[in-house]
Amino acid sequence: MPAVDGGTRAGTLGGTLLSTLVNLTGQDLLETVLLAAVGAVVSFVVSLTLSRLVRGKWRKKSPGGDGV
Repeated sequence: MPAVDGGTRAGTLGGTLLSTLVNLTGQDLLETVLLAAVGAVVSFVVSLTLSRLVRGKWRKKSPGGDGV
């Protein structure tokens, strides 16, 4: 495997980042932020729902038999 020097790596990374930044529009950025927020909310709600379902299903009963 050929070694890649730091200058080549930095140039490639810099060129990739700059070409990406030039092509981004405000609408693309807004869409990305909104989709990320929706994804985070959905992930949180699903995690909360699943944890409540699992907790209720596999809850150990207390020795008194009241289930708490």
